[in-house]
Amino acid sequence: MPTTTPTPPVTTAPRFPLPALLALATAVFVTALTENLPAGVLPGMGETLGVSESAAGQTVTVYAIGSAVTAIPLTAATAGWGRKRLLLTAMAGFAVANTVTAVSTDYLLTLAARFLAGVAAGLAWALLAGYARRLVPPEQQGRAMAVAMAGVPLALSLGVPVGTLLGRVLVWWVPFLAMTALAVGVVGWIVATLPEQPGRPGGERTPVRRALTVPGVVPVLTVTVLFVLAHTLLFTYVAPFLDRAGLGDATDAVLLVFGLASLVSVWFTGAHIHRRLRRLTVGGALLVAVAAGVLGLWSASAPLVYLAALLWGLGWGGAPTLLQTAVGDAGGARADAAQAMLVTLWNAAMAGGGVVGGLVLGHLGTGALPWTVLALLLPVLAVAVGARAHGFPAERR
Repeated sequence: MPTTTPTPPVTTAPRFPLPALLALATAVFVTALTENLPAGVLPGMGETLGVSESAAGQTVTVYAIGSAVTAIPLTAATAGWGRKRLLLTAMAGFAVANTVTAVSTDYLLTLAARFLAGVAAGLAWALLAGYARRLVPPEQQGRAMAVAMAGVPLALSLGVPVGTLLGRVLVWWVPFLAMTALAVGVVGWIVATLPEQPGRPGGERTPVRRALTVPGVVPVLTVTVLFVLAHTLLFTYVAPFLDRAGLGDATDAVLLVFGLASLVSVWFTGAHIHRRLRRLTVGGALLVAVAAGVLGLWSASAPLVYLAALLWGLGWGGAPTLLQTAVGDAGGARADAAQAMLVTLWNAAMAGGGVVGGLVLGHLGTGALPWTVLALLLPVLAVAVGARAHGFPAERR
């Protein structure tokens, strides 16, 4: 009698939850665009509020302060909440804050609305990366992160230029009302597609300070602070910089080049981050440094300004994914705590960028902005190159 060999069970790879991840990407888009939208409409916003461009730039600063001072305590206080409920709360916060920003003619009320938006951002950023990773098995987490984080370059490549154009053709507050409508739409998308993810049992608190003792975490956080500070102080005041260079009417086009290059960067980063995280981080900082040098030397040349925007986008676009991945790798078992610290310091650096950029603009003029960026990027390169053993190793664990 012949023997039969049992047929092995057929296994199929789990289905990639693209609709849910696209909902997260759109939430990231709302978060990133709300953060950066004032950069393209500072002159009109300042005129309506009766303040200088430098003072209007503090709407970016106060947004970042809102995130920086509330991210860790609110993340701890809401640790037991379901992730879906928390994300919906953050999106509702964006809708309210953008509406108030659009209708306000009072500077202090506008600052309060931007602070609220920053609080919403602190909640959102603290959970978005982890939410994306938890939707898929470990072998798909890199791809899931790339899809979710694509909202950042999309906000820069499409959202900011379109918002800048709308603000110039119509009036500066129209893009903020459009953001309100988008936030409301995202709420419905999240409800329809995202599965619930539980919070930590019993609201377990994140031991943030202990994460700083893990080798590699401090170098990654140092690079994060300096890199974000350098980027933010130039991006916040890019409109007055281009205006003084005689390219004020081209602000939306320059931002479009920057954003499209950022899209290319995030795609390339997602494809190569697994094996080349160190090279991509160092290369990104070098590209932004070269862009700053070009802007410092040849800001009156339109072709070279566009080239600088291209290099800037290529260098910066992948930075959020690179730095979040690096701190997660370095943090190991304390990765959640390290991520919470990264969110706080990222937004503190954004606030610092608005303040430092405003001081440079007020006391030294727009021509000093690129050189300030270059000065900040030199230690970024030194730390990233030096952290070979931990933080930015040649081979990821």
